[in-house]
Amino acid sequence: MTESNIPPITEDDIANYLANTPDFFERHANVLATVQLTSPHGNRAVSLQERQAEMLREKIKGLELKAAEMIRHGQENSAIADRLQQWTRTLLLTRDARELPRVITRAVADDFLVPQVAIKVWGVLPEFDGEPYAQHASEDVRAFASSLSLPYCGANPGLEAAQWLDDTTAAASLALIPLRAGAAPQAFGLLVLASADPQRFGADMGTSFLERIGELTSAALSRLRPEVKPDLD
Repeated sequence: MTESNIPPITEDDIANYLANTPDFFERHANVLATVQLTSPHGNRAVSLQERQAEMLREKIKGLELKAAEMIRHGQENSAIADRLQQWTRTLLLTRDARELPRVITRAVADDFLVPQVAIKVWGVLPEFDGEPYAQHASEDVRAFASSLSLPYCGANPGLEAAQWLDDTTAAASLALIPLRAGAAPQAFGLLVLASADPQRFGADMGTSFLERIGELTSAALSRLRPEVKPDLD
């Protein structure tokens, strides 16, 4: 192969050589002192060591921001856990089963700062039939509640359940939580959370916390429903 046919040395060749020859800069220490790079913080020239120091500072700053974000999320999760415990305690201390739906909605609004909360239950014991929370849930909304395997979160497209709220015009986003007895396919109620903030209950939000609310609410409201005896056959 003649000299003219030798492929030119590329930047990748140089980079690979330096990466695989770690003692190069030990033998040519003066090169490090003479290399000049452009600083990202202006057009001034800086040495390689100074540029590395800048990169290290930027990396440390990024790690500090991530750590601060993790701490913030941890504090938020801790606050939510405390609120959930306080809310659950309120339910456990409610002696009058008749008042449970009202206690639940009021406590959700207060403890979790939800602007509007409503609840409807059906299939309750006869002594609770006359309560407002046991009335005006159509077959359509009951079927809709049973169709939900997870809480619905998103905009308010004019759902019937939104009409249970005090101010439907201020319900830009909704969370609809089905209430079930254990793993039963049919729902026996629906808990409605609403906010004027369209992003409060966005369609892309996680529902794990709302599911826990639904499970605890369902368990508490079991006192309103006929006792289901186990099948011994």
